[in-house]
Amino acid sequence: MIKIFKTFGGYIEIKEPQESCWVNVINPSQVEIEKLAKDNNIPLELITDALDQDERPRIEFEDDWTYIILRIPFEVKNNGVPYNTMPLGIIIKENLTITVCLQENEVLPIGQPNILREQYTHISDSINFVLRLFLRSGNIYSKYLKQINQMTDLIEQDLEKSIKNKELNKLLKMEKCLVYFITSIKANEIVLARLRNSRKITSEINEDLLEDAIIENKQALEMAQIYSDIQSGMMDAFASVISNNLNIVMKQLTLISIILMIPTLIASLFGMNVPVPFGNSEWAFPLIISISLTLSLLVVIRFRRSHWI
Repeated sequence: MIKIFKTFGGYIEIKEPQESCWVNVINPSQVEIEKLAKDNNIPLELITDALDQDERPRIEFEDDWTYIILRIPFEVKNNGVPYNTMPLGIIIKENLTITVCLQENEVLPIGQPNILREQYTHISDSINFVLRLFLRSGNIYSKYLKQINQMTDLIEQDLEKSIKNKELNKLLKMEKCLVYFITSIKANEIVLARLRNSRKITSEINEDLLEDAIIENKQALEMAQIYSDIQSGMMDAFASVISNNLNIVMKQLTLISIILMIPTLIASLFGMNVPVPFGNSEWAFPLIISISLTLSLLVVIRFRRSHWI
């Protein structure tokens, strides 16, 4: 899908590109990719790279174009992992700006109402638009991280009641989300650093916006690392609890086996096919049972005094 907008706000859609317009490309077909590359005289790989799920963030400067890839978060539906990241490609030419992404997302200002859309309407500087995308991306990371933390708290409450594989699997998936986020945010940080060192930031407004984007990116990274450390400690704690519970069960089974071994041993001795004490007594059976129960009871008392039971 290719949509062309007169401004970066995504309000006014036009049919043909014009000066300082924005071309938004979402999951294009092969025909659309080839047409876009041919009409705008850009290398085909710039578009295909942005559609690669595993593409790493980077920035490239050429005479005719500037190419930026950042990784943005998105919500995954009908999957065990609730959040993931994907590349967003930005191609800046002298007369237009092209964004390429695999699917619709919350970072780009079209499709969802947000407080930033009004600001995008009045932006004519493509670098300013890119910096706002970085800033918006950092905000969405922070938003999703808070949601991950809330879901983790609910899982922790369930695990405190009863440790089940289902809750542990959910916790592992939350940890996987954090790994995706940390890796992507760190890579975006490198791109922002390169952008700051370049000569593309020429206005004071863009310099302030770049600093805001860097700060927001660092805050999201710190949040992700803190939540990841908390979840790692939580997993270690629950692993210790599981191991401790297993030791308790094995200990109880061992004690039960020792207690049951006493009457079994006595019954085996008196069951041998040789002369045994009380062999001719009519009170032999209740006497042997009484001895077995008495010895078992003494063993139980001994274990309780030793705090083994």
